[in-house]
Amino acid sequence: MQTATAIIAAGGAGLRMGTSTPKQFSELLGVPILIHTIRAFRKVPAIQAIIVVAPAEHREHTLALLARYQMDNHCTVVSGGKLRQDSVRIGLAQVPDDSTLVAVHDGARPLIAPEDIQRCLDAAATHGAAIMGVPVKDTLKAVSADTTIRHTVERESLWQAQTPQIARTALLKEAFAKADRDGFIGTDEASLLEHGGWQVSVVQGSETNLKITRPDDLLIAEALLMKKQLSQEIRIGHGFDAHRLVAGRPLILGGMEISHELGLLGHSDADVLTHALCDAILGAIGAGDIGRHFPDSDPQYKGISSIKLLAHVIGLAAEKHFRLSNADITVVAERPKLARHFPAMQTILAEACRVAPAAINLKASTTEKMGYTGREEGISTHAVVLMASCPS
Repeated sequence: MQTATAIIAAGGAGLRMGTSTPKQFSELLGVPILIHTIRAFRKVPAIQAIIVVAPAEHREHTLALLARYQMDNHCTVVSGGKLRQDSVRIGLAQVPDDSTLVAVHDGARPLIAPEDIQRCLDAAATHGAAIMGVPVKDTLKAVSADTTIRHTVERESLWQAQTPQIARTALLKEAFAKADRDGFIGTDEASLLEHGGWQVSVVQGSETNLKITRPDDLLIAEALLMKKQLSQEIRIGHGFDAHRLVAGRPLILGGMEISHELGLLGHSDADVLTHALCDAILGAIGAGDIGRHFPDSDPQYKGISSIKLLAHVIGLAAEKHFRLSNADITVVAERPKLARHFPAMQTILAEACRVAPAAINLKASTTEKMGYTGREEGISTHAVVLMASCPS
């Protein structure tokens, strides 16, 4: 899978909004525009890191905002420069060496759809560079200084550029280096690539991917977001599973083997955590339980990795046009201690569920020595999921 880093360009002052603070901090249905934007990129599994380029004088405010919305562990905040090109260059210097692609996106485009981000990533991986855009639909006029029309501009081949604008990391760095050598100032990343002679593919986006620049744009964005929320079907599912601890079996939880003297007994790998998650998803989409789909009487599931079962369940949900929004999972076990293993489990589960790791919340609890878990006879897990409808 291609790995990518997102640079959220949020270093502008946003003077046309007429507010005392930059527009990216204005609220959209009670949540700052910048947070909406970051959330969209957090939903794309290929995005491994997010770099927020903020105005230098608002860096501390940005850090506090990310902490308030529990995103401070997922984002790096750097101070921007005078021009957009300066700000993106600063962000680009922070991109990890192992990141295949870089996606630059306006912090004030909060309605970008995660699926559109992925389509643009795919195009950039194929062609080297790609941007979102929409064909110009209005008649365009060239107007003189005294506001009289000089002529009508032919619009047949004209597109309105949007973001994200995505390129292979090495390519975008080379484009910036050439622009710096030539003293070239571009209006976006695509113009820098054009200046260097590199081709850029255009992926058709949506008119709803608007950039909030003026107060009226905020009203339009609120209306679009409200419509989206009202049209989305939400379902909740709960899953529970328990397995006995026995000698001579590996302990598999969340798709990884945990060092312990006992393991869980079952027909498959007995991954009680993943089984509970599967049951929760199946319950939310009205598809029964894990036993109906993967009976322990079927030899094909003997010793199978439960992560494979989870991937199949996610596929069933997709067929019913549902995707996982988030999962909250509690493992009940006296031993072993699991907290240090959770980050790795999150990554494994998130990949199978086609979500970002932040969408998988893992917790551990004990029963204070009471019951079968307290006596270390077994391990149980509760899972609660929120499933959201997605386009067919």
